Amino acid sequence: MDRCIVLVDAGYLLGAAASLLAGEPSRSRITVDHAALIQGLRERAESDTQRPLLRIYWFDGAPDRVPQPEHRRLRVMPRVTVRLGALTRSDGRWAQKGVDAAMHAELTELARNRACSDIVLVTGDGDLLPGMMAAKEHGVAVHLWAVQAADGDYNQSEDLVAEADERRVLDRVWITGAVRAKETGGVCAPSPAPRPEIAAILSAPLPDSGLTAAPERPADDTEHPQDAPAGHDTQERVPAPKGVPTPKDLAALRGPGSQPAPHPPNATLRWSSDKGWVDRPVSEPQDAASMPTLAQLTTAEQRWADREEDITTVGGDPFEVGQVFARRWMGRLGDQSHLQKLSGMYPRVPHRVDGELLRYAARFGLLAHKDDQIDEHDRYAIRAGFWREIDVRTAAEHSPAGE
Repeated sequence: MDRCIVLVDAGYLLGAAASLLAGEPSRSRITVDHAALIQGLRERAESDTQRPLLRIYWFDGAPDRVPQPEHRRLRVMPRVTVRLGALTRSDGRWAQKGVDAAMHAELTELARNRACSDIVLVTGDGDLLPGMMAAKEHGVAVHLWAVQAADGDYNQSEDLVAEADERRVLDRVWITGAVRAKETGGVCAPSPAPRPEIAAILSAPLPDSGLTAAPERPADDTEHPQDAPAGHDTQERVPAPKGVPTPKDLAALRGPGSQPAPHPPNATLRWSSDKGWVDRPVSEPQDAASMPTLAQLTTAEQRWADREEDITTVGGDPFEVGQVFARRWMGRLGDQSHLQKLSGMYPRVPHRVDGELLRYAARFGLLAHKDDQIDEHDRYAIRAGFWREIDVRTAAEHSPAGE
């Protein structure tokens, strides 16, 4: 078949790009425009091979093979297929398992079935050498692409380079069309401004106090400070102001004589779920306790359709996830008075709805990060997306007809 196929080892492509642009192979040091990257790969492959593209295969690792947000965005793009291997942690470092084997199997199968005339490999791993040789024996032309090495040397197996029919280097100019290095958080560098919706949640003040409140960490976050490591200075320190105080931050604040400072009278931290220092009844208010969950409002047919939408169209951006959840919840409410009650609780999401929202977000890999900790910024964004959708709906219902 006179068409080309591209097989991408994402670990190699993005790791080498990070080395080139940020000085180290950590993918957390770069920001990737996946749509631009895929389009660039397609255009370059069609130009180099003089064949139309059949498909791009994107091979990557993921914890427990659960697609991460970037994988979800990629797999809904036209002509893109995502294949995931495992991502395991050993001695504090992450390693891909099964990615090379999957690439080898796909390469040999495509060649054996004569699915294409040209295959582009974006990889540096010498383990693919047998697959490359088998593809050539089946009459397929193999193009090997490298990412420009940061030190100017090879970052590919020499045997792989020697065996390829055609070779190409993706240089810095090409890479920066879709990838850029993240700015380092130097002392003089200003922190990026949060999205307006997130800033609104973070700006709810404590009555009669100078502290700024924020959404609270969900139930799986601990509120107890960890023991100080041995050998560290045990002198009590006041945390540097971060603008997002947690219960641990507030507990560390000291008054005269190193005694804990008293809480402001009737102080209320406006968390967006039920834990934290809040001046409220022991039981949840009746309005919040009676708020129906999305699961209670969803039929079996709707649940099937929701899952289909999650797989095929929802990219997994935290803000987007909050919007999708809120849109479904509002669309299925029979009693619209619940919506008005919820709007009056801003920025606090009732416990049952908030927990369900975060469990929904967990499907998209948003809550599992490389250090095995919860990313609180994602939680802010999830809830901000939820509130933005609520605001849009309530504003539309209160606007005069014809506006």
